[in-house]
Amino acid sequence: MVEEEAKSLPMELSEKGGVENNGFVQNEAFDDKETNTSSQEEMPKTCIVDVDPVAMEGLALKPYAGMPKEVLLKFSSQARYRVTREILFWLIIAAAIVLVCATIAIIALSPKCLDWWQASPIYQIYPRSFKDSNMDGNGDLKGIQEKLDHITYLNIKTIWITSFYKSPLKDLGYGAEDFYDIDPMFGSMSDFENLLAAIHDRGLKVIMDLIPNHTSDKHRWFQLSRNRTGKYTDYYIWQDCTQAAGLVTPPNNWVSVFGNSSWQFDDVRKQCYFHQFGKDEPDLNFRSLAVQQEIHDIIKFWLGKGIDGFSFSALKFLLEATHLRDEPQVNKSQNPESITAYSQLYHDYTTTQVGMHDIIRSFRQTMNQFSSEPGRYRFMGSDGEDDIEATMMYYGTTFIQEADFPFNFNLINMKNLSGNSIFEAVNLWMKNMPAGKWPNWAVGSPNAARISSRIGKEYVNVMNMLLLTLPGTPVTYYGEEIGMENIVSENVSEEHINSDPVVTFPEKSPMQWDGEVNAGFTEGNSSWLPVNSDYQSVNVEIQMTWSNSTLNLYRELTLLRNSELPIHRGWMCYVWNDSNVFVYVRELDGLDRVFMMVLNFGQESTIDLKAIVPSLPSEAIIRLSTNFSNAGKAVNTKLIKTEMGEGLVLEYKTAKPVHTMEAFQGNCFVAEKACYSSAFNLLYVNC
Repeated sequence: MVEEEAKSLPMELSEKGGVENNGFVQNEAFDDKETNTSSQEEMPKTCIVDVDPVAMEGLALKPYAGMPKEVLLKFSSQARYRVTREILFWLIIAAAIVLVCATIAIIALSPKCLDWWQASPIYQIYPRSFKDSNMDGNGDLKGIQEKLDHITYLNIKTIWITSFYKSPLKDLGYGAEDFYDIDPMFGSMSDFENLLAAIHDRGLKVIMDLIPNHTSDKHRWFQLSRNRTGKYTDYYIWQDCTQAAGLVTPPNNWVSVFGNSSWQFDDVRKQCYFHQFGKDEPDLNFRSLAVQQEIHDIIKFWLGKGIDGFSFSALKFLLEATHLRDEPQVNKSQNPESITAYSQLYHDYTTTQVGMHDIIRSFRQTMNQFSSEPGRYRFMGSDGEDDIEATMMYYGTTFIQEADFPFNFNLINMKNLSGNSIFEAVNLWMKNMPAGKWPNWAVGSPNAARISSRIGKEYVNVMNMLLLTLPGTPVTYYGEEIGMENIVSENVSEEHINSDPVVTFPEKSPMQWDGEVNAGFTEGNSSWLPVNSDYQSVNVEIQMTWSNSTLNLYRELTLLRNSELPIHRGWMCYVWNDSNVFVYVRELDGLDRVFMMVLNFGQESTIDLKAIVPSLPSEAIIRLSTNFSNAGKAVNTKLIKTEMGEGLVLEYKTAKPVHTMEAFQGNCFVAEKACYSSAFNLLYVNC
């Protein structure tokens, strides 16, 4: 139609009779005609075109790919494009706001993630007895590095290495001669740095001991102090005392932990120095700010090396009363001259003095300077005291932090074993622990008999089951994962105990790695302590091959703890305890899956749990058992039978968890409360 209209229009054309594009199509007529460039060409006459505007509407442009800016602007101003563009713009803004708000809400509602010292069990190593790498019969730092795969095999990510400072080793190395150096028995600083790098390469953490209360009498500070050299004059606690005919009259009746007077006369200074422990371990004077600064510098040195935390020991001994009064006698009728034992006095003036916790808080503040980097929080543990309320003070307060936790030895210090005594030990800690704090548990230590020797071989597995299913951080002393026993004290000769015949170390025998000579601890001819005679059947290598071994049960328990939220960070509720069994559950708000532990610490027992917790289903599945052959079986909750030393981890589903029942309100505890949302597969805090 357009062509027909164009033909009907009157036009004036050039003499060629058409419109040509001479820029693109060659005109043969011009090839034949000679052109005179100097003469003016005849200009074509103007074309006059009469166009109908209505007809041209059909020729209007439409949007197309690659159109220039000028054309694009003509279309963008049209309503249909402008409105669409504005709608998309505001939708994007709204979506961004919703995303930001959702992110803030998730962060605000999410519970605090468990830190590394909460998430993993702690494996405590006495380095002299773990692994010897140079055949001298003593374990060392290189030996620990050789055996790091064992730690990861146990699903443990935190290692606690006891004291390895340069020391005369008179008191297990706890009287340091140099806080800045490694004892040559254990290796060199280079060995330590290599060990630290290897630990961190495996994603593990390491904490070490620090005993700030005292030093060795071989320490440079003491040598300077006894000679009254400058600021070191008052680094230790010196008092005048009289000496006549070889007898010393001390300033008061204070007695050391190891017995006899805690004052020792020094022939060089002609005064007595104070020692809470051995006479070769003089106490530092923590009323001196210079001494406090020395300890802060030591903390900074090792944190600067890259360690992940400290366990502080003997903190209650940091300060003594300045008035030096005699301490009260336990038996007032006893002749004061006959008092030689530590237990014969109340230690009102030599422990837990005013100002002690201020010093501990200052240690925490120094450690916090190294905790600002994400993922590098520095852990602080401490020892506790005999009194539970005094121990809880080491947690600090809501506003002033001290230790992340004082180490809990309630399960070690029990006088007898039964379901009731286990309940009492657990409940004592949980009911006294400040709200929001984190518990911990230990069943072995370098200063206590091993489980097998303390309560019997038949209870090793059930104690490990208790340890790894209670809320909080479990602490395992090396060798307890395979059920090692104490060595017989009579076998510890004077040669074996570093020429100190008074002290024996039955719980520190060499780690039993395999059935070879010296249990794989050393390739040398002998070890610093004899290996236990049962090493051919109680060792890591052989237990890895036994499906029902103590080692494999321990490993299954750590896997369960790491993988199941209710055990990792949920509620704990006591359900039942008697002379034989201790029963408790682990639950998490929002999860209908519950774990119930039935642990036998006495004789054979049968219990009707359905009668105690009516909402229990009629059957539960055995998730784990000290007898591996029972795993996966169903049990009747009205008739649960356990043998002596048997432990069961039962799993069941319920819509009514124990911690929501009024009857159990006083029996339930939670440290880091969290709730599970199955819809979003995440944890939140406002349950």
